Amino acid sequence: MDVNAPADPTSTTVADDPMRLSQRGQLVELIGSDGDAIHFSTVWLRDMCSCPECVHPSGQRLIDPAGFTDELVVVEARVEAGVATVRWGPDGHTSQYVLAELEAVAPPHTGGARQPWAAELAGHIPAARHDAIAGDDSELHRWLSGVEHRGVGVLHGVPIADGEVARVAELFGHVRVTNYGRYFDVRTQIDPANLANTSLALGPHTDNPYRDPVPTMQLLHCLSSSATGGENVVVDGFRVAEQIRADDPAGFAALADCDVTFTYSDAHTHLAATRPILELDRTGQVRAVCFNSRSMLPPVMATDTQALWYSAYRHFARLLADPGFQARIVLTPGDLFIVDNRRVLHGRTGYSAGDGNRHLQGCYADIDGLRSKIAVLARTL
Repeated sequence: MDVNAPADPTSTTVADDPMRLSQRGQLVELIGSDGDAIHFSTVWLRDMCSCPECVHPSGQRLIDPAGFTDELVVVEARVEAGVATVRWGPDGHTSQYVLAELEAVAPPHTGGARQPWAAELAGHIPAARHDAIAGDDSELHRWLSGVEHRGVGVLHGVPIADGEVARVAELFGHVRVTNYGRYFDVRTQIDPANLANTSLALGPHTDNPYRDPVPTMQLLHCLSSSATGGENVVVDGFRVAEQIRADDPAGFAALADCDVTFTYSDAHTHLAATRPILELDRTGQVRAVCFNSRSMLPPVMATDTQALWYSAYRHFARLLADPGFQARIVLTPGDLFIVDNRRVLHGRTGYSAGDGNRHLQGCYADIDGLRSKIAVLARTL
């Protein structure tokens, strides 16, 4: 079906497919395959053109934004087999778009469908075997996609060897080397610089909030576990944050607006970073959680804000400790778990250091590598 739009269209509908494209002034509406409407501006749609005039064979873009005009309009459009062909005015440029791809990337887009969870996740954590993901791209893609959507995953059968945790990270990205090294040990030590190296219980927390930027992925690999206790606990920080927003909107705003400082210091290192407990994107959605009471300094803020902030902070901590929001992971030797460190808080129950041992190795990586691997694998699957 061809549609000739007037110079200033108010409702040009283009459709012979279940998916439809409409223009209303300077907005374009995509009616998706599920019937929901997604809106974006005409200039955004024009900017999405991937024809050879607009995108170099290298993949780099050739479009000059200075050439965009306020008079930009869809002059003619045709939809066939899920592909929209659009002729633009006033320059006559022609673009083609796969509507399903527009539906997937139309703004706002947050880099993967977030699937919030609470205690019910315990039996549904994305899981795989190490030999499967190391030898089968489709299995690696399935597992990594689950990790991106849920923010957590478990891997079984990882070889019990020093540094294997870092080699798992390299299946999808690069190890983030810190002052702790390429990888680090988590086990009971005498006079530790970090409470992780004691047998004490650790409440749910995010790691390394005193760094700028914070590592976005953490992996922990179990090498031995014969001590009583030491169950790992994970909590969806985004889910808890939304509960705070529903329970106490003013407190939620305080956690997002007020900066706090996190620090870490030992004989060779001093690190400090200042940020809010909740970081929001421009749409108001929670983008990152930073919560670690062991490394947070008492906040510096206006006196009239302190009571509100501390009320919300206590509420957040209580929800993190609520079994209804927690999923527990029992690691046996050869098991590894991975978390999105901006979203999923992790902790552990205390354990008895006198009746056995518990030795984990950890490392850090970044989510851009994970997302890159997912996208590259998807090209051939």
